[in-house]
Amino acid sequence: MQKSLDMEVVSETQEKPGVVARWGDGLKATPLNFKDKVVKIAKNTKKLGQDDPRRIIHSLKVGLALSFVSLFYYFRPLYNGFGVTAMWAILTVVVVFEFTVGATLCKCLNRGFATFLAGGLGLGAQHLASLFGEKGEPIFLGVFVFLMAAASTFSRFFPTIKARYDYGVLIFILTFSLVTVSGYRVEKIIELAQQRLSTVLIGGGACMIVSVFVCPVWAGEDLHKLVALNLEKLASFLEGFGDEYFKITEGGDSAAVCEDDKSFLEAYKSVLNSKATEESLANFARWEPCHGRFLFRHPWNLYLKIGTLTRQCAYRLEALSGYTKSQCQVQLNFRRDIQESCMQMSSECGKALKELSVAVKTMVNPYPVNHYIENSKSAVDVFKSKLKATSLQETDILNIIPDATVASILMEIVSCVEQIAESVNEVSQKAHFKGVEFKTSQGKPPLLRRATIIPVSEGDSDCVVINVSDTLVVLPPQDRNPQAQL
Repeated sequence: MQKSLDMEVVSETQEKPGVVARWGDGLKATPLNFKDKVVKIAKNTKKLGQDDPRRIIHSLKVGLALSFVSLFYYFRPLYNGFGVTAMWAILTVVVVFEFTVGATLCKCLNRGFATFLAGGLGLGAQHLASLFGEKGEPIFLGVFVFLMAAASTFSRFFPTIKARYDYGVLIFILTFSLVTVSGYRVEKIIELAQQRLSTVLIGGGACMIVSVFVCPVWAGEDLHKLVALNLEKLASFLEGFGDEYFKITEGGDSAAVCEDDKSFLEAYKSVLNSKATEESLANFARWEPCHGRFLFRHPWNLYLKIGTLTRQCAYRLEALSGYTKSQCQVQLNFRRDIQESCMQMSSECGKALKELSVAVKTMVNPYPVNHYIENSKSAVDVFKSKLKATSLQETDILNIIPDATVASILMEIVSCVEQIAESVNEVSQKAHFKGVEFKTSQGKPPLLRRATIIPVSEGDSDCVVINVSDTLVVLPPQDRNPQAQL
C-alpha cells in the first residue's frame, strides 16, 4: 500500500514539470503563430485584391461618399440647417452603397420613394388621429400602424415585390412607424419629416453620383460576361470530352490520355450554381441607365433564359463526366462503330457553344453557329443509321449500355445547344447585335446544303445513300470547304 502511494506521488511530481514545460513551449510559440497568422491574412488580402481589383476601388468609393456626407456634421453652417438629423445621411450611405451601380440605384431609389411615401402617409395619419381627440388619437394611431405594417409585410411575399422592392417596403414600414409614433410626442412633426427626407436624399444622391461617375461597376455588363463565360466553359468540356472518353492521343490511337491539365473537365461545375448570381445581376441591371452598347430596356430577361438552358446543358455534362471515370467493361466493336459519330457530336456542339460565347461577348449576330449545329445533327443521323445496321444478336447488352447512354446524352445535348442558339439569336435581334456578312468573290454569302451519308450493305456490294436536306448553312471563313458537305 505504501509503495503504491509513493509511486503516485512520484508520477504527480513528474506530470507537473511536464505541464509547465508544455505551457512554456506554448508561450514561446505564440509570437511565431501570431506572425504566421498575420502573413496568412496578408496573403489572403493580396489575393482578394488581385482576383478583382474593383473591390479595392469600391472600398475607396465608399470612403469618399462617407467623407462627403460627413461635412454636414463637421461644418457649423450645414449642421445648423439639419442638426442631429444629418446622421441619417451617413446612415443612408452605409446601408445603400453597393458594389454595382444597379444595386446602389435600386437601394437609393427604394429608400427615397419609401421615405417620401411613408412620411406623407404618416403626416396624414397624424392629422386624422388628431380629429379623434386626446383619448382617441393614440388608439387610432395604433390601429393605423398595425394595418399598414401588416399589409406592407404581407406584400413582401409577392415574388415581384420581393425581388425588386423588398428593401423599399422595409424602409416604408420603418419610416411610417417612426413618423406616426414620434408625432404623438413631438410638436414639430412636419419639420422632422422634412429633415429626414432631405438627409436621405442627400445620402442617396451622394451614393448615386459616386457609384455612376467614379469607376462604375455595371451589373448588366457583369451578367453579359458571365453568360458568355458559362457558354465557353461548356464548350471547353465538349471539345475535349471525345478524346477523353475514347482515350484518343494526338496520333489518333486509342490510349491513356495524359492526366495533366484536365481542368476543362471541371470548369462546367461552376455553371451549375450560377442561378442566384444571374438572377441578382439581372434584377440590378434593370435599374441601370444606358451605358455602352446596353441601351434602355435591354432584354435582360432573355439572359436568364440563356442561363437556364446553359444549366440544363451543364447537368447533362455532369452525367457525361461520370463516364470518363467509369471502369465498366465495354463492347469494343460497338464502341468503334459509334466513336466517330459521338466524337463529332461532342466536337461540333463544343464549337457551336464557343461560337455562341464569342457572339455574346462581342455582341455580333451568331450566324456561323448554324454550320456546327447542322454538322452535329448529321452526326446524330449517322449514329442512328449505324445503330440500326448493328447486329445485337451476339452482343452482350450490358456491355453496350455505357456507350449507348453516352450517345443518348450527346443527342440530348445537341438539342439543348440548338435551343441555346435560338435564345442567343433572339437576344441578338432584340439587343441589335452587329451583323457579320460572309461574301464570296461574287458578293454573295457561301450557302451549302446539309447532307447525311449513310453506308448500306446489299449483298457483296457496298452502297451509299446520301440524304440532302433543304437547310441552307452559312459557313464562316475558316470552314468554307466545298467538299465538307454536299
